[in-house]
Amino acid sequence: MKGASVESTAGRGQLLAISDLHIGYAENRALVEKMRPESDDDWLLVAGDVAETVADIRWALETLAGRFRKVIWAPGNHELWTHPKDTVTLRGLARYEHLVDLCRELGVTTPEDPYPVWEGPGGPVAVAPLFLLYDYSFLPAGCDTKEQGLEYAHGTGVVCTDEFMLHPDPYPTRDAWCRARIAETERRLAQLPPELSTVLVNHYPLDRHPTEVLHYPEFAMWCGTRLTADWHRRFRAEVMVYGHLHIPRTTHHEGVRFEEVSVGYPREWRRRQTPPGTLRRILPMEVEAR
Repeated sequence: MKGASVESTAGRGQLLAISDLHIGYAENRALVEKMRPESDDDWLLVAGDVAETVADIRWALETLAGRFRKVIWAPGNHELWTHPKDTVTLRGLARYEHLVDLCRELGVTTPEDPYPVWEGPGGPVAVAPLFLLYDYSFLPAGCDTKEQGLEYAHGTGVVCTDEFMLHPDPYPTRDAWCRARIAETERRLAQLPPELSTVLVNHYPLDRHPTEVLHYPEFAMWCGTRLTADWHRRFRAEVMVYGHLHIPRTTHHEGVRFEEVSVGYPREWRRRQTPPGTLRRILPMEVEAR
C-alpha cells in the first residue's frame, strides 16, 4: 500500500456514485452502456460488485473510465470471488492485487493509490476508496460469537455465497484479512491533513445502522465490521458512500450522510420508481439536503 499522500485533480462538475452493477446480467450491462457524465469534469465513484469475472470487470471499468474525468473503485465481494466461470483462477490477495493492476492500467483509482482530492463544488474533500471486508461482528440477536452466528445463519438457510467463493489466501480467514485491512487503512486515513474533510467509499457501510432494514437480519454478518463504527466521525466524513445491501437510500447518522448507491439485480430494480442505473450525486449536496 502507498502512503496517505493526496493527488489533486481540480475541476467543476459533480461527484457521482454507483455500485452493484452486476453486469453479468444483460439488463445491467445495458445500463452501463448508457451511463454518461453530465459534464467533462464529473467524477464517478464505483463502490464494488461490478461483476464476477475479470473480463467483465475490465469491460465495465474501461467503458466508464473512457467517459468520466476520473473513476474511483472500491472492490466488492463479487469481484473477489474465484468463480468457476472465470478464466482467471487467482484467489484472495493475489486476485485483489491482479484487479488493482488492471485498474491502474485503465487509469482507475484504487484503495492502494493516493487519495484524490475533489476540488469541484462542495470540495475540497479527500475521496478515499476503502477495501475493508467484514469480520462477522454484526451478529444476529442472541449470538455472542462468530461460530454461533454462522450456526444460526446455516439454520435459517441465509448464508452468503462468500463462504464458498471468496477465499482469504494467504490469510487464514476472511475476518483475519479484514483486521489486516482495517489496521493499514486506519493508518493511512490518520495521515490525511486534519483540516481536510473526506468522502469515504466502501462496498460495505462503515456503521451497522443501514442493515437494520434487511429482510434477513442474519445477512448483516457479511456486511461490515464494528471496528469502523466511528470512522465517519474520526476521519471527518462529509459523506459515506456504500453499496452491497441493494437497498438504495439516504440515511443520516451522527450528523453524517450515508448514501447507498446500489443498482442491484434486475428483479430488484424493476420494482423501484427511480430509473435503473441512475447515478447518485454525492457532491455538491442538493440545496434541500443542507
